[in-house]
Amino acid sequence: MAGREEKSLQKPVLYSYWRSSCSWRIRLALELKKVEYSIQPVHLVKDGGEQKQENYMKINPMKQVPSLIMNGKTLTQSVAIIEYLDETVTTGKKLLPSDGFLRARARSLVEMINSGIQPVQNLAVLTELKRVANITDEDDKAELVGAWGREFIERGFEAIEKELSILYTENPGDYCLGGEISIVDLFLVPQVYNANRFKVDMTKFPRIQQISESLSSLPEFIVAHPDSQPDSPQPILNN
Repeated sequence: MAGREEKSLQKPVLYSYWRSSCSWRIRLALELKKVEYSIQPVHLVKDGGEQKQENYMKINPMKQVPSLIMNGKTLTQSVAIIEYLDETVTTGKKLLPSDGFLRARARSLVEMINSGIQPVQNLAVLTELKRVANITDEDDKAELVGAWGREFIERGFEAIEKELSILYTENPGDYCLGGEISIVDLFLVPQVYNANRFKVDMTKFPRIQQISESLSSLPEFIVAHPDSQPDSPQPILNN
């Protein structure tokens, strides 16, 4: 019994990479749910990628981040982790709406990013893209990767911009679903960061940009930002 109680009192451990948008989502969820946690950095590039090392593969067989160890249990995949936190942690903000239809719309917007945008422009896909393209010139590789990322981010953002504009007419507010932060916001902000990295013209997506700017100034979003992480090349704040 004592062992089980000790496990439950230990702080959750988040295996995270500073610039991973999927890890970023979980940092945001933990901050908004007021959960104290520690970060175990997993470098996705160094030494061929620490996520591919045997000791980490035992935690996450998909060789991905994030992974969250909480109450002695291991959780992976950002949507599943966030829903688990929202269902089991009573502190902080509720991240999924109580209304069934609005909850379904939230999940739909989440999957537009989680399934429709982010996987197509993540590190593993871009690495494979450069390999199969068989391009040797580094500038040409960079141009290919940039064009690829922009194409799929813009496709997704066109749809999301329309959905968010409709939602704004129904529930005006600073955030995706109106006046309250939701799970959708946790996915949107990291994706806007990636859009800027890929030099997407964000003036084409004013509602997305407006929401991202409103959220980015909040304390929880500042603490969860990549530049605030202990493994950031130039950390401004340690978690």
